[in-house]
Amino acid sequence: MARPAHRRRGHSKKAQYSVFTGFVVAALGALAGAALLGISLWKPETFAGLREEATDVVAPAGEAGAAGRSGGLGLVDSIAGYFRAGAQNARLRAEAHAAHVQLAEADALREENRQLKALLGLKQSDAPPVAFALLVGSTSASTRRIAYLSAGRDQGVGPGMPVTSPRGLIGRVLEAGDSSARVLLITDGASMVPVRRANDEVVAFAQGRSDGTLRIRLINLGINPLKPGDVFVTSGAGGIYRPGTAVAVVSRVMRDGAIARVLANPAAAVEVAVEPVWVPGASQGESGAGTGKPSGADK
Repeated sequence: MARPAHRRRGHSKKAQYSVFTGFVVAALGALAGAALLGISLWKPETFAGLREEATDVVAPAGEAGAAGRSGGLGLVDSIAGYFRAGAQNARLRAEAHAAHVQLAEADALREENRQLKALLGLKQSDAPPVAFALLVGSTSASTRRIAYLSAGRDQGVGPGMPVTSPRGLIGRVLEAGDSSARVLLITDGASMVPVRRANDEVVAFAQGRSDGTLRIRLINLGINPLKPGDVFVTSGAGGIYRPGTAVAVVSRVMRDGAIARVLANPAAAVEVAVEPVWVPGASQGESGAGTGKPSGADK
């Protein structure tokens, strides 16, 4: 049989109890909320422990979220860095190249200053050079070892005058023009320089071999006292070269002497000094530079 259409929901006891229970719960919740609000306003510290417990409960979730954000940012930065790496590498290579160029320029300036200071020291010595000049060229195809000087008779340069660099002896003037001169290098086969070992009185002749090295020929034959690394300087014997000018260092010992490499490489020398011919027995101060004055003339 169908339910009468005029029957209402309120006539159900169960529905009435449900509605009444809902009102009661809502009222009790409102009262509890009002009570908690009043307590929090009256004594805020009452629920501090509960707040701390709640914070501790949600802290792991917050940390996980923070780690996720950090990882996401790191991933974004990594991707961006990957795309920027090419430009950064190009910039770093350019900076490194510029630094190498600046370092090379600094080394060149330091070497130039050292040579200029050495030449200045020569100029301030008791036997001042006749002139300062440049080596403007040298023979390359010929077996002769000749260099060209940017000074000549107008600057006081004459045949026979020694030519030195800050590192040692280069050669001697062979011919002099008005503003230039030809220099016979000590590596030429026709060059013969009286030398001695720097730390004692072992005397020899340094003869050019036309290949950039010298042949050290001992005067006193017998047991060869030479060893690699020995430095030879001019002895002053026979004149022309003042004593004590660096010449060569021994690289290979032979039965009657040695092969030595020159200390003043003409290929690396630019600024040189032309010195007066040294005459034994002549004096200028203590140097013995040739002025033609007898050694006791000042007394």
